[in-house]
Amino acid sequence: MAAGVLRDRFGRVLLVGNDWQGLGRVRHTLPGGVVEPGETLLEALYREIAEETGLKLTGIKHMAYTVHIEDERRGERAIAVAFEATWEGLLNPADPDGFIVEARFCTPDEAVELLESPPMREPLHDYLRTNEPGRFYAFKGWDGRGGLRVPPLKAEPSAR
Repeated sequence: MAAGVLRDRFGRVLLVGNDWQGLGRVRHTLPGGVVEPGETLLEALYREIAEETGLKLTGIKHMAYTVHIEDERRGERAIAVAFEATWEGLLNPADPDGFIVEARFCTPDEAVELLESPPMREPLHDYLRTNEPGRFYAFKGWDGRGGLRVPPLKAEPSAR
């Protein structure tokens, strides 16, 4: 999966509201989604941002963080890579699946509060607090049990 960390000039973070189960219960996430067959991770990011928000990505600043989630109960695994990106345009969600019901910029505190799932909330909270890209997070179970944060890899000077 690919996700975008998009900030406006006030430092607010873009979240989208999903009603993916069609039950009228909105869950907030970063914009992004699944890589379709034949797409690269970045192609999926550009497509998903356009569909879910109406915005056009103009560039990738860096990989913000990576999250590995394993749900043993469901037998599912997912890897999500979040990229901080630059953008242009106006918010105008046009999700072809009809799951996105809103897109809005939130303060960092609001964004963290709106994200219910620890695998989504904790990495974004760390990233917004530190602005340090490249961290890896691993979660067993969707409730965040077994969360592990690995510091970003740093290149060591070569000993010659």
